[in-house]
Amino acid sequence: MRAALIPSIRIAFLLALLSGVLSTSLVVWAAGDSHGPTADSVTLHHRTPDRSGQYVVPGLTWQRAAHLQRDTGFDGKIEGTVNAQPLYWHPAGTGAGAQTSGLLIVATETNAVYALDATTGRIVWRTALGSAVPRSAMPCGNIDPLGVTGTPVIDAASGTLYLDAMVLRDGEPRHFVFGLSLRDGAVLKGWPIDMEAALKARGVAFTSRAQNQRGALALLDGQLFVPYGGNWGDCGDYRGMVVSVRLDHPGVANVWATRAAKGGIWAPGGIAAADGQLFVTTGNTEGARTWGDGEAVIRLRPDLRHSADSRDFFAPADWKQLDDADLDLSGVNPVPIELHGRKLIVALGKDGKAYLLDRENLGGLGGALDVARVSSSSMRTAPASWTTADGVFVAFQGAGSACPSGEAGAGLTVLRIASASRGGIGTAWCAALDGAGSPITTTSDGNADRIVWIVGAEGDERVHGFRADNGEPVFAGGAAEDRVPGVRHFATMLAANGRLYVAGDGRVYAFRTGQ
Repeated sequence: MRAALIPSIRIAFLLALLSGVLSTSLVVWAAGDSHGPTADSVTLHHRTPDRSGQYVVPGLTWQRAAHLQRDTGFDGKIEGTVNAQPLYWHPAGTGAGAQTSGLLIVATETNAVYALDATTGRIVWRTALGSAVPRSAMPCGNIDPLGVTGTPVIDAASGTLYLDAMVLRDGEPRHFVFGLSLRDGAVLKGWPIDMEAALKARGVAFTSRAQNQRGALALLDGQLFVPYGGNWGDCGDYRGMVVSVRLDHPGVANVWATRAAKGGIWAPGGIAAADGQLFVTTGNTEGARTWGDGEAVIRLRPDLRHSADSRDFFAPADWKQLDDADLDLSGVNPVPIELHGRKLIVALGKDGKAYLLDRENLGGLGGALDVARVSSSSMRTAPASWTTADGVFVAFQGAGSACPSGEAGAGLTVLRIASASRGGIGTAWCAALDGAGSPITTTSDGNADRIVWIVGAEGDERVHGFRADNGEPVFAGGAAEDRVPGVRHFATMLAANGRLYVAGDGRVYAFRTGQ
């Protein structure tokens, strides 16, 4: 049943109509005062700025995980394909009429943004950002239609959702960066920003048709950071690019781009942040005879100032061969870790190699602390990481090539980083997986019962859980009713509200332990 719109929402609705953006509030949410998010809100991809993918689900032990089942009472119906990770927003406000459960925020390739009741799965509000771009209007690509691909980010202080959407405006594909109120989905004053127009006004070449926005967005120092790469097929003149956007007076603040053509930033995890700095990986460049920022881990400060100092970048010595073979380093976001008080970065490439770097001195060309071949397949999803007394562990979807029990070709691999030196990278365990999702981990209290979760996206379409200490399965999603069809290959799960959520085409699925 459609609730009556209060006057302020009516005004937002009319303003949205005038700007060509339709925002439909099906329920007036959080009428009471909001006092910031609760501790379990998930405001960005993989929950933390370093993209570690660690969640706490009280009561979800190794034993209880075996009783996980799909919540068939959870509605979850949406429109469109989902590539972005859902987010979870639960303000602490308790005013009259406030939403008692949290909101599950889902953005789709049809440019529809949904706020679902995280307990019932019913729509609280829905905002349409404009017409998505059909594949026929693009020079190449494999998403049809193309709308919101990169995971949005939430500014907890203001209760604002930021995202990039590809919109067909006057027959032309354009990248628009939106700011939406989490209260009702209304487009906020000063938004959206036409990125092509804003960058060209600064003398920066940017062609929306050629640039794609697949990586997760980030917030740092009161600025929004948006990474860009290209489309599937590598067509057109694009650059790996990070654009910072002011939030107080919406507009482009600074830009960093690869010096050589292409070199896209397209890992689903996008930008990782640590130590007040940003880290990105770049892909293959084109026509570069000397290194031009491709196949690299790049450190960027909040002002996006370019640095030629070898402390601020790393690229493998064979970067040119990687370029020529299209073996991007940018399929996986950088993984900041700490080991024995030392700040490090792990990078995973499509060449099957893991690179261990000193985060305070990335090492320049060929300057890795350790390099190991860890996969016989390309690595191109979002990893998860965690630390124990035995070292730092990194889980990724890929066919492990050095599995300790001989499970060569297994679809889930967990590395153990034991030292910051040659031989420091090893494989802890591997597990069979039919599919290509991105892993996360949960614990019952922050340390105990750690489980690695991953969905068999575009494979067996089942949720899988493994003990993080030894890889033993704790949940295999064997029941037919537990299948999650339509989940895309970069998909990553979300843990919140005592549940696990998986977003697929046309539906979000929720799992919880049986009573």
